Amino acid sequence: MHPTDFTLRGAIEALNEGLVTSVELTEAHLRAIEALNPRINAFTTVTGEQALAQARASDARRKEGIAGPLEGVPLAIKDLFCTAGVRTTAGSRILGNFIPPYESTVSANLLRDGAVFLGKVNMDEFAMGSSNTTSAFGPVENPWSRANDPDTRLVPGGSSGGSAAAVAARLALGATATDTGGSIRQPAAFCGIAGIKPTYGRCSRYGIVAFASSLDQAGPVARTVEDCAILLRSMAGFDPKDSTSADVPVPDFAAACARGVKGLRIGVPQEYRLDGMAPEIEALWQQGLDWLRAEGAETVEISLPHTKYALPTYYIVAPAEASSNLARYDGVRFGLRVAEKGSDLKDLYERTRAAGFGAEVRRRIMIGTYVLSAGYYDAYYLKAQKVRTLIKRDFDAAFAGVDAIVTPATPSAAFGMDEKQDDPVTMYLNDVFTVPANLAGLPGLAVPAGLDGQGLPLGLQVIGRAFDEETVFAVGTAIEKAAGFDALPRLRAGAV
Repeated sequence: MHPTDFTLRGAIEALNEGLVTSVELTEAHLRAIEALNPRINAFTTVTGEQALAQARASDARRKEGIAGPLEGVPLAIKDLFCTAGVRTTAGSRILGNFIPPYESTVSANLLRDGAVFLGKVNMDEFAMGSSNTTSAFGPVENPWSRANDPDTRLVPGGSSGGSAAAVAARLALGATATDTGGSIRQPAAFCGIAGIKPTYGRCSRYGIVAFASSLDQAGPVARTVEDCAILLRSMAGFDPKDSTSADVPVPDFAAACARGVKGLRIGVPQEYRLDGMAPEIEALWQQGLDWLRAEGAETVEISLPHTKYALPTYYIVAPAEASSNLARYDGVRFGLRVAEKGSDLKDLYERTRAAGFGAEVRRRIMIGTYVLSAGYYDAYYLKAQKVRTLIKRDFDAAFAGVDAIVTPATPSAAFGMDEKQDDPVTMYLNDVFTVPANLAGLPGLAVPAGLDGQGLPLGLQVIGRAFDEETVFAVGTAIEKAAGFDALPRLRAGAV
């Protein structure tokens, strides 16, 4: 087996049995990054020397009988998590040379448990996008390709496209990611891997560059559902530095993967059957439900009547919060500063933000500022918050009778870099299945479950009750086992 072909669970077992060292694993992944990253552009910063130092320290701890849950495992960190002494850009020119003096809580938790950081991975600028083409450091290429059109470069999904592409291409055993409206689940589905957005408040947001504070949530992407469960246990936990962090116990998520689904009631929302949905998406959804019924679960038709308002609600709430959060990038305190000699403060602001922010970020700031402005706050933002409450109530009512909800993860497979890009509204529709869980603060898991007619991966989504990731992992594992998804992308370590 090529050293990069381990699952995260398999790597931990091999390390424990002495079949491989952390240094060997880390060196293999760094070689893979060197060979493939120039093509797919998943990493913005590679911390090779630091990673090898961490790996040597990890091997030394293991020899001393001191091994954390992730001891010696090479991971990639989304370039939205502040990492002490390592450049953190949020995919933006305005933070192009920002080096944080502190560590985000999530990445600190992973280091505490023995993980090795290979570097920072690319993302849509300030996590705004569904394609990973808005990064100031260039687009990320999906390592998958169409069977009859292998030369068309495909998007990996966004905003955590660098995270998903790195894991799918075997450049890391797992990666951190964030999800504001589907930015973990959509790229996971596009890249044929697993990814979970946990309950809002499960993982600390301290040290994560903010997009929309009431929606952002950190989570992992990895090759299997169990790998995600292992990572989430290390990432999660109460943090007094984050006022939205939930003080709830962190269970053994990996143990929950083996629970099975016998006796569970699985909700099937009728509103997720969209007009014009691809037949293969509908067929995969039905296949997933058949798999769960075969394992002893019961499927139940449910209604989430306010689902149709989820996207417009999201695209009022998220830009409004973004316009407020991004006001701090003014060229005065940190980040890029663009000013001419003798210019005033207003000119400094305008020049810095014009040079530092890309088109999508500027678009969302303008939308957000508009809906928060005098005369429009009540008509748009306040009304959107009321609809958000109704969306959450729909889920509360549904979960009174079901244990989990299963839907498609995305309305299509990965699309080409030159497709859909000219129309922002069409791009926003990529989040149609994922946004409701963010508005309601619920956990959602993407599981690779099949291939489309062009050989591209398709995923299913499992949504659970708040802080019931265990049931989500159990249902996701059942789908994963039944699907037996073992297809591999064309571009990956060991294949180039």
